Amino acid sequence: MSTLSFDSFTKKIYIKTNLEKIYWSWCTADGITSWFLSNASYTSSGGRLKSGTDEIAEGDSYIWEWHNWDGQEKGKVIQANGKDFLEITFAGLCHVSISMEVQGKYILLTLRQYNIPTDDNSKLNIHYGCSNGWTFWLANLKAYLEHGILLNETEFDLRAIPLAGFEFVNM
Repeated sequence: MSTLSFDSFTKKIYIKTNLEKIYWSWCTADGITSWFLSNASYTSSGGRLKSGTDEIAEGDSYIWEWHNWDGQEKGKVIQANGKDFLEITFAGLCHVSISMEVQGKYILLTLRQYNIPTDDNSKLNIHYGCSNGWTFWLANLKAYLEHGILLNETEFDLRAIPLAGFEFVNM
């Protein structure tokens, strides 16, 4: 991307871990709920509910639930190569791709969200909201994998605060 625009954004972070651990953190229900979600379920393209240790695969569908938010995110797995790349549908028509590149003792994780509609509501809630959200969650993943700590809020119930998702940095 040579210029910034409202139809996509990219976030990058170096994480001191190995490729297998970071892929597990994204591509299994047990992994993604260890640092990101309160609940995740994956169903194969054939309709079988996957176990927490099963890796996602192309054609799977997912349901995600967060701490401090009552909604669900539903989508499809577009790609998952079993090693260092995955892509999902997210936030309606959007796609999120995650690539992982070994760089010495670190993994360079690159998250790209694209196909974001450019109406004013999507600019605020998807571009701004998701961009801020992914920034925090990638830092949370780094803290978890490198130091075994979580930064997200699980002790205070923030759901009754109307702007919590825009004001709390550790939602």
